[in-house]
Amino acid sequence: MKKILILFTIAFLSGVDLRAQVSIKDSSIYTPMIGASYGYYLPAGDLVKRFGNSSALQMNVDFKTRYNWVLGINGSYFFGKQVKESLFDSIATSGGYLISQDGELADIRLYERGFTVSGTIGRLIAFKKPNPNSGIRADLGFGFMQHKIRIETIGNKVPQMAKEYKKGYDKLSNGFLLTESIGYQYLSNNRLANFYIGFDCMQGFTRSRRSFDYDLMKQDTKKRVDILFGARLAWILPLYKKAPQEFYTY
Repeated sequence: MKKILILFTIAFLSGVDLRAQVSIKDSSIYTPMIGASYGYYLPAGDLVKRFGNSSALQMNVDFKTRYNWVLGINGSYFFGKQVKESLFDSIATSGGYLISQDGELADIRLYERGFTVSGTIGRLIAFKKPNPNSGIRADLGFGFMQHKIRIETIGNKVPQMAKEYKKGYDKLSNGFLLTESIGYQYLSNNRLANFYIGFDCMQGFTRSRRSFDYDLMKQDTKKRVDILFGARLAWILPLYKKAPQEFYTY
Protein backbone atom coordinates (compact mmCIF):
# COMPACT_ATOMS: atom_id res chain seq x y z
CA MET A 1 0.00 0.00 0.00
CA LYS A 2 2.84 2.39 0.87
CA LYS A 3 4.45 1.88 -2.56
CA ILE A 4 1.13 2.48 -4.30
CA LEU A 5 0.60 5.77 -2.49
CA ILE A 6 4.14 6.94 -3.31
CA LEU A 7 3.73 6.09 -7.00
CA PHE A 8 0.34 7.77 -7.02
CA THR A 9 1.80 10.97 -5.60
CA ILE A 10 4.68 11.06 -8.10
CA ALA A 11 2.37 10.42 -11.01
CA PHE A 12 -0.09 13.06 -9.87
CA LEU A 13 2.59 15.72 -9.52
CA SER A 14 4.53 14.86 -12.67
CA GLY A 15 2.24 16.78 -15.00
CA VAL A 16 1.72 19.77 -12.74
CA ASP A 17 3.68 23.00 -12.78
CA LEU A 18 3.61 24.25 -9.20
CA ARG A 19 5.04 27.56 -10.34
CA ALA A 20 1.93 28.43 -12.33
CA GLN A 21 0.25 31.58 -11.09
CA VAL A 22 -3.51 31.27 -10.56
CA SER A 23 -6.43 33.30 -9.33
CA ILE A 24 -8.36 31.41 -6.68
CA LYS A 25 -11.13 34.00 -6.66
CA ASP A 26 -12.19 33.60 -10.28
CA SER A 27 -11.76 29.92 -11.10
CA SER A 28 -11.44 26.41 -9.74
CA ILE A 29 -7.73 25.65 -9.42
CA TYR A 30 -5.34 22.79 -8.88
CA THR A 31 -3.47 23.07 -5.59
CA PRO A 32 -1.67 20.80 -3.14
CA MET A 33 -2.82 21.42 0.44
CA ILE A 34 -1.05 20.57 3.70
CA GLY A 35 -3.33 20.27 6.73
CA ALA A 36 -3.03 19.90 10.49
CA SER A 37 -6.12 18.83 12.45
CA TYR A 38 -7.50 18.29 15.92
CA GLY A 39 -10.45 15.97 16.42
CA TYR A 40 -12.53 14.76 19.34
CA TYR A 41 -14.08 11.30 19.00
CA LEU A 42 -16.53 8.98 20.71
CA PRO A 43 -16.06 5.20 20.57
CA ALA A 44 -18.63 2.70 19.29
CA GLY A 45 -18.77 -0.98 18.36
CA ASP A 46 -16.23 -3.12 20.20
CA LEU A 47 -14.09 -0.09 21.01
CA VAL A 48 -16.65 1.32 23.45
CA LYS A 49 -16.06 -1.68 25.72
CA ARG A 50 -12.36 -0.86 25.97
CA PHE A 51 -11.94 2.94 25.82
CA GLY A 52 -13.73 6.18 26.53
CA ASN A 53 -13.69 9.38 24.47
CA SER A 54 -10.44 10.31 22.76
CA SER A 55 -8.63 13.16 21.04
CA ALA A 56 -6.71 12.92 17.77
CA LEU A 57 -3.99 14.90 16.00
CA GLN A 58 -3.86 14.47 12.24
CA MET A 59 -1.56 15.51 9.41
CA ASN A 60 -2.64 15.27 5.79
CA VAL A 61 -1.50 16.11 2.27
CA ASP A 62 -4.31 16.66 -0.24
CA PHE A 63 -4.31 17.41 -3.95
CA LYS A 64 -7.33 19.38 -5.19
CA THR A 65 -7.90 19.25 -8.95
CA ARG A 66 -9.44 21.90 -11.19
CA TYR A 67 -12.50 19.65 -11.39
CA ASN A 68 -12.93 19.73 -7.58
CA TRP A 69 -11.83 16.19 -6.88
CA VAL A 70 -9.60 15.87 -3.81
CA LEU A 71 -7.07 13.04 -3.42
CA GLY A 72 -5.21 12.72 -0.14
CA ILE A 73 -2.89 10.84 2.21
CA ASN A 74 -3.21 11.29 5.97
CA GLY A 75 -2.10 9.93 9.29
CA SER A 76 -3.55 10.45 12.76
CA TYR A 77 -2.52 9.75 16.34
CA PHE A 78 -5.38 9.28 18.82
CA PHE A 79 -5.15 9.12 22.59
CA GLY A 80 -7.33 9.07 25.70
CA LYS A 81 -7.23 8.65 29.48
CA GLN A 82 -10.14 6.27 30.06
CA VAL A 83 -9.55 2.49 29.91
CA LYS A 84 -12.62 0.44 30.82
CA GLU A 85 -11.27 -3.11 30.74
CA SER A 86 -10.08 -4.75 33.94
CA LEU A 87 -6.68 -6.24 33.15
CA PHE A 88 -5.09 -7.41 36.37
CA ASP A 89 -7.76 -9.41 38.23
CA SER A 90 -5.64 -12.58 38.21
CA ILE A 91 -2.61 -10.92 39.87
CA ALA A 92 -4.26 -8.18 41.96
CA THR A 93 -5.18 -8.19 45.64
CA SER A 94 -8.76 -8.63 46.80
CA GLY A 95 -9.04 -4.85 46.71
CA GLY A 96 -7.91 -4.72 43.09
CA TYR A 97 -4.37 -3.42 43.70
CA LEU A 98 -0.94 -4.62 42.60
CA ILE A 99 1.91 -4.80 45.09
CA SER A 100 5.32 -3.31 44.22
CA GLN A 101 8.64 -4.99 45.03
CA ASP A 102 8.82 -2.72 48.10
CA GLY A 103 5.57 -4.17 49.45
CA GLU A 104 3.62 -0.99 48.71
CA LEU A 105 0.56 -0.44 46.55
CA ALA A 106 1.77 -0.01 42.97
CA ASP A 107 0.90 3.15 41.05
CA ILE A 108 -0.15 1.91 37.60
CA ARG A 109 -1.78 4.16 35.03
CA LEU A 110 -3.55 3.10 31.85
CA TYR A 111 -4.05 5.13 28.68
CA GLU A 112 -5.50 4.70 25.21
CA ARG A 113 -3.01 5.02 22.34
CA GLY A 114 -3.51 4.42 18.63
CA PHE A 115 -2.95 5.63 15.10
CA THR A 116 -4.43 5.47 11.60
CA VAL A 117 -2.93 5.79 8.12
CA SER A 118 -5.18 6.14 5.08
CA GLY A 119 -5.61 7.30 1.53
CA THR A 120 -8.73 9.28 0.61
CA ILE A 121 -10.73 10.45 -2.38
CA GLY A 122 -13.17 13.31 -2.02
CA ARG A 123 -15.52 15.60 -3.90
CA LEU A 124 -15.92 19.34 -3.35
CA ILE A 125 -19.35 20.87 -4.04
CA ALA A 126 -18.25 24.45 -4.58
CA PHE A 127 -20.12 27.64 -3.75
CA LYS A 128 -19.95 30.85 -5.78
CA LYS A 129 -18.72 32.76 -2.74
CA PRO A 130 -16.07 33.34 -1.57
CA ASN A 131 -14.67 31.43 -4.57
CA PRO A 132 -15.12 28.20 -6.59
CA ASN A 133 -12.63 26.39 -4.33
CA SER A 134 -14.70 26.53 -1.15
CA GLY A 135 -17.78 24.53 -0.25
CA ILE A 136 -19.12 21.24 1.05
CA ARG A 137 -16.56 18.44 0.91
CA ALA A 138 -17.15 14.70 1.30
CA ASP A 139 -14.33 12.13 1.55
CA LEU A 140 -14.08 8.35 1.54
CA GLY A 141 -10.88 6.54 2.57
CA PHE A 142 -9.26 3.23 3.36
CA GLY A 143 -6.12 2.28 5.25
CA PHE A 144 -4.88 0.85 8.55
CA MET A 145 -5.84 1.27 12.23
CA GLN A 146 -3.91 0.21 15.33
CA HIS A 147 -4.57 0.74 19.05
CA LYS A 148 -3.43 -0.57 22.41
CA ILE A 149 -3.49 0.10 26.14
CA ARG A 150 -0.43 1.99 27.33
CA ILE A 151 0.66 0.74 30.77
CA GLU A 152 2.78 3.10 32.89
CA THR A 153 4.27 2.02 36.21
CA ILE A 154 5.28 5.05 38.24
CA GLY A 155 8.70 4.38 39.73
CA ASN A 156 9.17 1.15 37.70
CA LYS A 157 9.14 -1.05 40.82
CA VAL A 158 6.50 -3.56 39.73
CA PRO A 159 8.07 -6.84 38.51
CA GLN A 160 4.67 -8.05 37.26
CA MET A 161 4.70 -5.14 34.78
CA ALA A 162 8.22 -5.59 33.40
CA LYS A 163 8.54 -4.80 29.70
CA GLU A 164 8.24 -8.41 28.53
CA TYR A 165 5.03 -8.89 30.55
CA LYS A 166 3.25 -5.72 29.46
CA LYS A 167 2.69 -7.17 26.00
CA GLY A 168 0.44 -9.79 27.57
CA TYR A 169 -1.86 -7.07 28.89
CA ASP A 170 -1.77 -4.22 26.36
CA LYS A 171 -4.44 -5.63 23.98
CA LEU A 172 -2.52 -4.55 20.86
CA SER A 173 -4.98 -4.72 17.95
CA ASN A 174 -4.88 -3.62 14.32
CA GLY A 175 -6.45 -4.16 10.92
CA PHE A 176 -8.16 -2.68 7.86
CA LEU A 177 -9.71 0.79 8.14
CA LEU A 178 -12.60 2.55 6.38
CA THR A 179 -13.19 6.29 6.84
CA GLU A 180 -15.93 8.72 5.87
CA SER A 181 -16.07 12.47 6.45
CA ILE A 182 -18.22 15.42 5.45
CA GLY A 183 -17.72 19.08 6.20
CA TYR A 184 -17.02 22.57 4.93
CA GLN A 185 -13.74 23.62 3.27
CA TYR A 186 -12.84 27.31 3.13
CA LEU A 187 -9.98 28.70 1.05
CA SER A 188 -9.82 32.46 1.35
CA ASN A 189 -9.17 34.79 -1.56
CA ASN A 190 -6.18 36.36 0.21
CA ARG A 191 -4.80 33.03 1.52
CA LEU A 192 -4.79 34.32 5.11
CA ALA A 193 -7.50 32.01 6.50
CA ASN A 194 -7.98 28.48 5.22
CA PHE A 195 -9.71 25.73 7.17
CA TYR A 196 -11.88 22.62 7.16
CA ILE A 197 -14.50 21.74 9.77
CA GLY A 198 -16.53 18.57 9.65
CA PHE A 199 -17.57 15.20 10.99
CA ASP A 200 -15.61 11.94 10.71
CA CYS A 201 -16.46 8.28 11.13
CA MET A 202 -13.82 5.52 11.20
CA GLN A 203 -14.40 1.77 11.21
CA GLY A 204 -11.47 -0.50 12.02
CA PHE A 205 -11.81 -4.21 11.29
CA THR A 206 -9.18 -5.38 13.75
CA ARG A 207 -8.05 -8.31 15.86
CA SER A 208 -5.52 -8.88 18.64
CA ARG A 209 -1.91 -9.27 17.50
CA ARG A 210 -0.57 -10.80 20.72
CA SER A 211 0.09 -14.54 20.87
CA PHE A 212 -1.17 -14.78 24.48
CA ASP A 213 -3.48 -12.62 26.60
CA TYR A 214 -2.79 -12.84 30.34
CA ASP A 215 -6.22 -11.43 31.16
CA LEU A 216 -7.96 -14.24 29.24
CA MET A 217 -5.23 -16.83 29.90
CA LYS A 218 -5.31 -17.72 26.21
CA GLN A 219 -4.90 -16.09 22.81
CA ASP A 220 -7.60 -13.57 21.90
CA THR A 221 -8.91 -14.60 18.46
CA LYS A 222 -12.02 -12.41 18.38
CA LYS A 223 -12.62 -10.30 15.27
CA ARG A 224 -13.39 -6.70 16.22
CA VAL A 225 -15.25 -3.76 14.69
CA ASP A 226 -13.75 -0.66 16.32
CA ILE A 227 -15.56 2.61 15.55
CA LEU A 228 -14.66 6.23 16.22
CA PHE A 229 -16.91 9.15 15.28
CA GLY A 230 -16.73 12.84 16.05
CA ALA A 231 -15.81 16.34 14.90
CA ARG A 232 -12.54 17.68 13.46
CA LEU A 233 -11.12 21.14 12.78
CA ALA A 234 -8.20 21.53 10.35
CA TRP A 235 -5.90 24.39 9.42
CA ILE A 236 -4.96 24.27 5.71
CA LEU A 237 -1.93 25.61 3.88
CA PRO A 238 -2.60 25.73 0.09
CA LEU A 239 0.57 25.66 -2.03
CA TYR A 240 -0.49 27.52 -5.17
CA LYS A 241 1.31 30.69 -6.32
CA LYS A 242 -0.96 33.69 -6.22
CA ALA A 243 -1.39 35.62 -9.44
CA PRO A 244 -0.01 39.18 -9.22
CA GLN A 245 -2.34 42.13 -9.43
CA GLU A 246 -1.67 44.15 -12.59
CA PHE A 247 -2.06 47.88 -12.87
CA TYR A 248 -1.96 49.83 -16.11
CA THR A 249 -1.23 53.56 -16.49
CA TYR A 250 -2.33 55.52 -19.50
